[in-house]
Amino acid sequence: MWNYEKRLQFPVNIKEPNAKLAQIIISQYDGPDGEMGASMRYLSQRYAMPCREIGGLLTDIGTEELAHLEMVATIIHQLTRNLSMEEIERSGFDKYYVDHTLGIWPQAAGGVPFNACEFQSKGDVITDLSEDMAAEQKARTTYDNILRLIKEPDVCEPIKFLREREIVHYQRFGEALRMATDKLNEKNFYAFNPGFDKCENSNGSF
Repeated sequence: MWNYEKRLQFPVNIKEPNAKLAQIIISQYDGPDGEMGASMRYLSQRYAMPCREIGGLLTDIGTEELAHLEMVATIIHQLTRNLSMEEIERSGFDKYYVDHTLGIWPQAAGGVPFNACEFQSKGDVITDLSEDMAAEQKARTTYDNILRLIKEPDVCEPIKFLREREIVHYQRFGEALRMATDKLNEKNFYAFNPGFDKCENSNGSF
């Protein structure tokens, strides 16, 4: 269970609408490396994670990704609110408008809709944590690409914040992977164990 605090993790106050920018940023609502896939990835992986400490990390980061999803949706909404039909047509936003008006809908910048193939949940601690580290770097790269394309400070500042959090998440998953690998090496897991042993106690050790 979560307690929902009714504020964004970082403020979003965009003064001027810009549908062209919205079409770029929508990839992080959910393109291939977006926030929806990230939240679903971590909140799904946590159930099969054998160590409570790492499962707790996945829960924490997965929940934060939901907050990031909310931030990206707010950015897109503020960039597209009060657009005239002339602005919609001139910006190339008309195709999206036909299907969704100005509603928020999960798709990549190229128009490909979200599907569950955007994220992995394998049930293996090394595989999943390696996937998570790669996912955070891909998201960071996407935010880098967005920042190369936009200059408006009102838009750049929340995007910079989101980029910084991807770096922090990458570091936390790296720490978790080192911890998991060390514990597996202690048991010579790869040489002898065909199955994965459960945590032996509640303090996070295997």
